[in-house]
Amino acid sequence: MNERILVVDDEPKIVKLARDYLERSGYAVLTAGDGRTALTIARSEKPDMVVLDLNLPELDGLDVCRTLRRESDVPIIMLTARIDETDRLIGLELGADDYITKPFSPRELVARVRAVLRRVRGGLVPTEQIQVGDIEIDLNGHRISRAGETLQLTRIEFNLLAILAQHPGQTLSREQLLERLHGFSHDTYERSIDAHVKNLRRKLEPDPSEPIYILTVYGIGYKFNDEVMA
Repeated sequence: MNERILVVDDEPKIVKLARDYLERSGYAVLTAGDGRTALTIARSEKPDMVVLDLNLPELDGLDVCRTLRRESDVPIIMLTARIDETDRLIGLELGADDYITKPFSPRELVARVRAVLRRVRGGLVPTEQIQVGDIEIDLNGHRISRAGETLQLTRIEFNLLAILAQHPGQTLSREQLLERLHGFSHDTYERSIDAHVKNLRRKLEPDPSEPIYILTVYGIGYKFNDEVMA
């Protein structure tokens, strides 16, 4: 069965362009022209990925992304014509996996879809459990708990935390983290690491404003605090 991609955009030309290229690449394509319809289709059809425009009628793309992430772990690629970087960062904080800025190459869209699906299918190659203070990371089970309480992380948040925790005390640059998370690096995307770290700290740290697990190394990147390793 072909993997199914839900393309959500209120511009018919963009929907047709995306559908044509994705179908030529072997994907089955579902479409929606507004946010409410997109949620209805996502809930009933369970697509393998959602390509989601931010500027939608009925329900904004950010609200759709927020709702989808509460209900499932479906991969999301955002489409945005918005110049303001804040919108893209908010989307990434909400759990989107990637974004493409309009106007975009349909070949780039297909490549991004393939890359995200490949990461989802392959994921990490977990072989162990990591104990970090009162945090336990089960790489095999893809679970994280703090003081026995399970934390609800997105796939990217889990992978980012696992990468850092597997290299305690080692500073990893944003570029290195992007390479390990996505298989590519670009200056435009380095801010997305900051967005994911912010969201991860909110869920992980007792006090996100004074982190004890994920430390910032200013001007370079982030490291996992080896002084709290059990």
